[in-house]
Amino acid sequence: MKLKTALLGAAIFAALGATPALQAKPFKWSSASDIPTLDIHSQNNALGNGVHAAIFDSLVYYNSQTFKPEAQLATAWREVTPTQVRFTLRSGVKFSDGTPFTADDVVFSIHRAMVKTSNYAVYTQGIEKVVKVNDSTVDFIMKGPNPVLLNQLTELRIMSKAWADKNKALEPKDIRTKDETFSHRNAMGTGQYTVKEWQPDQRLVLVKNPNYWGNAQSNVTEIIYTPIKSEATRIAALLSGEVDFVLDPSPQDLARLRTSGNLKVIDGVENRTIFFGMDQFRDELPGSNIKGKNPLKDVRVRKALYQAIDSDSLHKVTMRGLSQPTGTLVAPQVNGWTEGVHKRFPFDVEGAKKLLADAGYPQGFEVDFACPNNRYINDEEICQAVTAMWSRIGVRAKLRTLPLVTYFPMIQRFEASIYMLGWGVPTFDSLYSLQSLARTVGAGGDGNYNVGRYSNPRMDVIVDRVKVETDLPVRNRFLTEALQLSNDTVSHIPLHNQIIPWAMKRNVDLVHRPDNRLDWRLIKVN
Repeated sequence: MKLKTALLGAAIFAALGATPALQAKPFKWSSASDIPTLDIHSQNNALGNGVHAAIFDSLVYYNSQTFKPEAQLATAWREVTPTQVRFTLRSGVKFSDGTPFTADDVVFSIHRAMVKTSNYAVYTQGIEKVVKVNDSTVDFIMKGPNPVLLNQLTELRIMSKAWADKNKALEPKDIRTKDETFSHRNAMGTGQYTVKEWQPDQRLVLVKNPNYWGNAQSNVTEIIYTPIKSEATRIAALLSGEVDFVLDPSPQDLARLRTSGNLKVIDGVENRTIFFGMDQFRDELPGSNIKGKNPLKDVRVRKALYQAIDSDSLHKVTMRGLSQPTGTLVAPQVNGWTEGVHKRFPFDVEGAKKLLADAGYPQGFEVDFACPNNRYINDEEICQAVTAMWSRIGVRAKLRTLPLVTYFPMIQRFEASIYMLGWGVPTFDSLYSLQSLARTVGAGGDGNYNVGRYSNPRMDVIVDRVKVETDLPVRNRFLTEALQLSNDTVSHIPLHNQIIPWAMKRNVDLVHRPDNRLDWRLIKVN
């Protein structure tokens, strides 16, 4: 969205209105995996980001009905020049320890998101630095015009500089290592809730922040999150009343849940695309029977793997209809998507065999294949089904599945030959996906999740142009060209966009969001 010189921040969070008459209640919820960290700049993970938003605030945040950025810690913003954007900060805000929120915290937090150990540099792309004007005003100095700055800022939450300094947490935890910082297990922000307890993989308890500045509609005073990997156990907890809400009910249980008198299910298309990435960098794949070369560097091999996948079967059988098969890296809600790039290559087993033979692998080959087992809807089941599909063309995928907390650090260390990833788009703009997934690995967020290390000079040119292009029709044409280039070169193998059902007790009132995230300001337990 194009920033204007006039004030754009008239929307005030207090307009949500307080509801003191509602009886305060706890909110107990579950999903398959735990958050990876409490550090807001360490692991760019959707589940974690959603929980962080209960503890920390950002300068702007999406309205859950319109998905337009609106005021949070900033109340107004304007372009001073095309490369200088001035933000007025909300007055009277305190961190949960009672210390005041100031411009120093904004400058520190944005710069912290830009350091080497941060996984959030993709949200700071285009930002050169942040400068304090006074205690209630900051200037963002840009490398060039940035048409999606506000969208990026929705994911850049603000941390106390004094707290980080005191606790030696000036830099984020590096997710690729086992080293821990204080901010990995502890958190202190300006949000609605504070951390009472976190026992990883067991229980997270948040309680109301007594110093919270806003007046949210929610009557929830305590949030209790219990990760439950087993689908059956998770649903049993909902049916028995042990939890109020399940973020990821299993597709096979939905019919039963929909007919339960005490429960309800809300569905919505998520802006998340599930795909496979492939190592296109190494000269030889570890563990493969092909020595001295890497079959995945050949576009014919990548296309063969793509065309051997029966997406209709995955949709109907494995996903039980909770998917939207796609041929591109972004969902329809994302700027740059078109029907043309959405179209898949046809399912064609014989054509796939011919492509492999033409590439010099008539007997196929062995390859490492890694997938998470508690992150996406039926992730492990999808990978098992695809392993069987690839076997029909002679590709013997050696499947290994891992839990979220070890899977993501592993693939970011480039330790998988073929891997599954689900990519949501918090900015609702294709640049976020293209820069992270398809641009050559570099600085400033370039290729930060391009763990197959795909590299194409034309892709790099387009992505860099889109970063600063403000003519929206021109910019959209470039985005679509880049998505089509990704398709043509098979940079990745797209599978589907997720359709997300949320299951809950009938007394829970909330808004389903396409980013699969709870809006803590709006939850009511009646």
